[in-house]
Amino acid sequence: MEESKKQPVYYVVFVSLKYKSFEEAKAKAPDQIAAHLARSRELHQQGSLLMSGAFLDKTGEPLSTMAVLSSRSAAEEYIHGDPFFKNGMFSNWYIREWANMFA
Repeated sequence: MEESKKQPVYYVVFVSLKYKSFEEAKAKAPDQIAAHLARSRELHQQGSLLMSGAFLDKTGEPLSTMAVLSSRSAAEEYIHGDPFFKNGMFSNWYIREWANMFA
């Protein structure tokens, strides 16, 4: 009988912004988007942000993104430290626990 292996748990952050596109966000909040991208790269290099990006969905809907982080505390810090969050540019966000069956 094969021994049961516990799957690694990650934390996925889902965000909806008050913008309809990346282009609109760049035009209306260039400083915040530059700071967001720089911070995301730094967190990725440190190893807490494993991957992130925008959903490529229908035009006219809010710009939505997701990020996968290594711990709940890293996910909460990611949200609360984000320049868009600090400037009231999120319309919605939440964190979900996720098990990666291939890790």
